[in-house]
Amino acid sequence: MESGARTFTARLQLAFFFLFVAGANAVAADEFRSPAISVVRVDWRAALEQLRGEIGTQPAVVPAFTFARRYRLAASDPRSLPAFVQLNATMSQIFTGIGRSTIPVLLPIDTAAYLEARWAATSESLSLSRSQADFRPADVFDAGPAGYDAVFSLEPGAAGDMPRRIFAKPVEVQITGSLLTYDLNDPLGGKGEPVKSLAAQYPDLRRFIREGYVRYAFTRFGVPYVVSIQCLDSVAKAKRLACREAYPVAERFLKALHVVGGLPSGPRMDLTPESVERPFTMSSDFTYRPPGDIVAHSASRKLNGRVDYTAYSQIRFPLEKAPAFAHSQSFHPRKSDKFDELAVGPTSYPWQDNFCEARSFGVGQCASGFGHQGQDTRPAPCPPHDDGPEHCDPKQRAVVAVREAVLIREPKQQAATLQVNTRNEHIRFRYMHMDPSAMDADGVLNGRRVEEGEKIGVVSNYLDRPNGTTRHLHFDIQVFTRDGWLWINPYVTLVSAYERLIHGRGREVGPHSVAAADVAHALPEDMSRRDVEEGRE
Repeated sequence: MESGARTFTARLQLAFFFLFVAGANAVAADEFRSPAISVVRVDWRAALEQLRGEIGTQPAVVPAFTFARRYRLAASDPRSLPAFVQLNATMSQIFTGIGRSTIPVLLPIDTAAYLEARWAATSESLSLSRSQADFRPADVFDAGPAGYDAVFSLEPGAAGDMPRRIFAKPVEVQITGSLLTYDLNDPLGGKGEPVKSLAAQYPDLRRFIREGYVRYAFTRFGVPYVVSIQCLDSVAKAKRLACREAYPVAERFLKALHVVGGLPSGPRMDLTPESVERPFTMSSDFTYRPPGDIVAHSASRKLNGRVDYTAYSQIRFPLEKAPAFAHSQSFHPRKSDKFDELAVGPTSYPWQDNFCEARSFGVGQCASGFGHQGQDTRPAPCPPHDDGPEHCDPKQRAVVAVREAVLIREPKQQAATLQVNTRNEHIRFRYMHMDPSAMDADGVLNGRRVEEGEKIGVVSNYLDRPNGTTRHLHFDIQVFTRDGWLWINPYVTLVSAYERLIHGRGREVGPHSVAAADVAHALPEDMSRRDVEEGRE
């Protein structure tokens, strides 16, 4: 009897164990996690030596800098590198806030030649032009605790030794250097080919075409830097640069890079994934399908979506008010008796992921290598008008900044990007389908700093032209990696932000993948040749 009791007790304990594991798995199934981020160690001694060599090319400039390191101070103390303090004081007049960068800033400007010409000449603009390898003054420069980002342009015909080619607009070159790199599961990462003409200057340089850009990735002072130009991996078009045509522009930029500023900061630890805090109280109605559970057969090559439970940033939801509804704007689920309850319209719950929905854009995080890049979201329709005090205008549903950030946007562009550079983040958020003329009028342009929750536009339907798509907001996210800026699935980040907006935790339903019906609007075959930066989805 005693043996039987022990056996029964053991079985009961085992049963409770399995129930506990099952319950834990059920909880973990929709647990949101923060991203994994690595922090690099900067070799400031090597940076100082490079700066010393570059300044030494202009003997008249050398006395203005103190290159002796103060070894009694900690290596992370800016006072240990007086030459960089002096350099920042001078270069901040051109590149505002350059001293905020926690890594050495490399830009296409011959610092020593610029300073020598500036002190000797009366025209500061002339000296800058002569020192900047024919690139015009920076369109964007933003520095902070994560590093820096900059955008320069080469005007058509500006450089006489460039291959002959007339472009409709200047060629934009982006550079990012970052103390932080996001650790993605990236099967395409780390690839590329060397560039023989630059091998001596950049021994580990990789050139590769990825997600609509030709990219040049290299490491200097222990820091990853990436130079990139948006281009078409095909034959040249009248208004689009072929990637092979972009090579000489990018390589001209790389050859011109010099140390321009930056200051060390205190040591930091890598950021490991942690559970994201979510509302304890359950929402009475908000439901969402799991990440990756896209409309069946809506992905390229009939593959699945991207299952990613990472909330990449704690953002404010991009629409001003709830309710809002995340659904495909290109594929409609086909209703059936079995899934009638879940095959809902574009302005109802549950939400559904469409990050990997079929497009011709390269998206390395999608199994097919192609995808939509972001998530489509609609505000609730206006209720039937009554004589109440509140008036709802369907054309004035506000879109707001998800974080305090710097804007990246040229006039007439259809896309507006917010860039966040903080101690623990280097991340970008892009908005699409708002009216470009309205954004121009409202000053949603390069370099403007916006506050979290600040209105930056209204939900619209602009895609190449007014009424070019349905009235919705396309929202996407890029994070910095050693391959440069890459698209990641924003779905869980948006779910988490929406829960905070409504002060209620959503309920995950499914997975239920339903068959895709007819495409809601045509997807042009040449979409890969369109300018994503200008707002094409």
